[in-house]
Amino acid sequence: MKNAKYLTCALLIAASAANAQMLPNMAMPKPASAAAQPSALTEGVVQAVDASKGVVTLKHGEIVNMQMPAMTMAYGVADKKLLSGVKTGDKLKFRVEMVKNAPTVTRIEPAQ
Repeated sequence: MKNAKYLTCALLIAASAANAQMLPNMAMPKPASAAAQPSALTEGVVQAVDASKGVVTLKHGEIVNMQMPAMTMAYGVADKKLLSGVKTGDKLKFRVEMVKNAPTVTRIEPAQ
């Protein structure tokens, strides 16, 4: 009787392992799109800049990593140096991350 229990367990484990095998026609999950990658940048247009306060107002598309829809919003920047050379009307790409519980621009580069 004891051997029958072990045999049953072994068969169940083998069956589970066989079912877990990937069939030849099954597709592997595709990697996330570039927009969903952690380093993805969002395009936007500068509406206002207050370099002394470290704040930039951006009209932007969806910020995928933050699940934010397209909008116009003022953001603090992680480093005021990011705003050097940035002026109203500039088209740029930027990265927003949560810093101290606030959405904060952590990267800015010119749009191509």
